[in-house]
Amino acid sequence: MDLGISTFAFAWAIGVEGQVPEHPMTAMDFVKKAKFLGLDRVQFGDNLPLHLLQEDELQQLSDFSKQENIKVEVGTRGLLYNHVQIYLKISEQFGSPFLRIVIDDKNYQPDINEVVETVKKLLPSLRKKNIKLAIENHDRFKALEFVEIVERTDPEWVGICLDPINSLGADQSIGEILLDLAPYTFNLHIKDYSIKRKWHNMGFDTIGTPAGKGLMPIKKIFEILELHKKCYSASLELWPAPKENIEETVIIEARWVEESIFYLKSLLS
Repeated sequence: MDLGISTFAFAWAIGVEGQVPEHPMTAMDFVKKAKFLGLDRVQFGDNLPLHLLQEDELQQLSDFSKQENIKVEVGTRGLLYNHVQIYLKISEQFGSPFLRIVIDDKNYQPDINEVVETVKKLLPSLRKKNIKLAIENHDRFKALEFVEIVERTDPEWVGICLDPINSLGADQSIGEILLDLAPYTFNLHIKDYSIKRKWHNMGFDTIGTPAGKGLMPIKKIFEILELHKKCYSASLELWPAPKENIEETVIIEARWVEESIFYLKSLLS
């Protein structure tokens, strides 16, 4: 399993709504940062959407990545047929082995039958371009519902982008989703976390940590995925809490990235 980094490891440096640094990280900056960190794989998420780049910018990014031997994984959100076709073309341009996708968008939350029908329509394009579809387990559906989507389409070409912490939003434990989704996983998101009781004792907060400093059993997850031999890569993501100003948050985020990469390299070595 190759180690890579997602644009969601630099969410604050790229900018979130209402919190954008003076000089936001660009797509080219992101690839250069991965190279600086000694990584040869990156994953573009929907917080740095590639379809918004001009054609010449996309080509420059593709050429630079290949020149520096950086493998690019392409991602987006919104499982709409025409939108996915745009991203399959981008995935082909970058040589991405799969397209990582979050089903839902702000104004689009299809039911399982609609998801299955859309994926079935996409299968000929996936096969023709030799690109797999990695559906991220994102809050709304349970693990077995994602399994149903995969099994009702084509498990050879459709699988899972496994983000173990996401399913906390669907009231499922990491152990539970690993049991169901590990056999179908093409890509792993590593996003460590801790759970702390609120000061008034009525409820808990789920907060991010650098990799290896939280509750996620990263080594065990690696071992389980290795048994199934379907997972191409593991991509670092992070959840640092915002500080008083965006500049301070970006500095802490960068520190977490370096600390996390050092830890993950030691595990995978």
